[in-house]
Parts: sequence; structure tokens; C-alpha cells
Amino acid sequence: MLEPKRIHRRRVHRDKLKGNAQRGHTLAFGSFGLKALEPKFITSRQIEACRVAIARSLQREGKTFIRIFPDRPVTSKPAETRMGKGKGALDHFIAVVKPGRILFEIAGVTEEKAKEAMRRASHKLPIKTKFVKRRDLDSDL
Repeated sequence: MLEPKRIHRRRVHRDKLKGNAQRGHTLAFGSFGLKALEPKFITSRQIEACRVAIARSLQREGKTFIRIFPDRPVTSKPAETRMGKGKGALDHFIAVVKPGRILFEIAGVTEEKAKEAMRRASHKLPIKTKFVKRRDLDSDL
């Protein structure tokens, strides 16, 4: 007698952080940007900390574009909980970042101001980053 097929529940595993960014690796909106040089998961709190650092540095000048969005949910089980009893509760959200991805862009400010703002933002991130500027940018803003 044949056994009925068992239905396996699919669990969501972490993404593989191999390879470079396939999209989002060029400046699209602003003149200056912050590019990721390492693969990592960036949390929504880290993105918000960068946004605040850039906004305070620019003092309501220019325009800021956030190019990553934390759309991946992360679950975790409470501390000192035994194994089993299903998947943990939703804890926070992350954005999967691969090398070459543009994280933030700035438009409408001088290069010096943009560089300082991006430097402050980079200190809030757990990865190495690089300041990039548009190739066709004229030096006279």
C-alpha cells in the first residue's frame, strides 16, 4: 500500500550574501552617494540612525534619498527558552545589502557638505562604505 505524500512546511532561511549587487549600484537621484563595500544585513534602526545623522549634518539643505528598505522580517525566540515550540515571534526588519549597493544619495549641496554628511552616516553602519559622486557632475554646483 502506498503512503500518502507528506506535506513539508517550508521555512524561510536567511539570504546568501554572496556576489555583488545586481541592481541599485549606480547613482539614480542625487549627485553624491554612499556605496556599500561589504555584504551585511542592515537593520531598520541603523538606517534610521543614518537618516538622522545626514539630516542634522545638512541642516535642512539639499535632498536626501534612502535607497534601501528593510523588507525582510527577522524572528527570534525569547531568552532562556527551550528548543522547539515553533518559530519565534517577529523581532525586527532588515535590508539585505551586497557590495556595490548605493545606500544613500544626496542632491543640492556642495561636495564638502555631502562628504561630511556621508562620513557621519557611515559611522552608524556596521560595514565599510565609500563616498561616490556622479561622473557628469560639474564642479560649480
